[in-house]
Amino acid sequence: MTDTLPDNPDAAVLDATLQMVEVWNRLGPDKQAALLKRFGTQENALAALVTTRLLAPTQP
Repeated sequence: MTDTLPDNPDAAVLDATLQMVEVWNRLGPDKQAALLKRFGTQENALAALVTTRLLAPTQP
């Protein structure tokens, strides 16, 4: 993991958010229900997905 931020952190958050919304829309009802049960709301579930995406190590 690096200690440097992307050139435009706002763009990185927006990009990750849009990607995770697409992921959410492709999930089946059972997986959406499991995430809702764990995180309480769709917003919280998406925030968790975005955070996971932003903190994941970058692929070369």
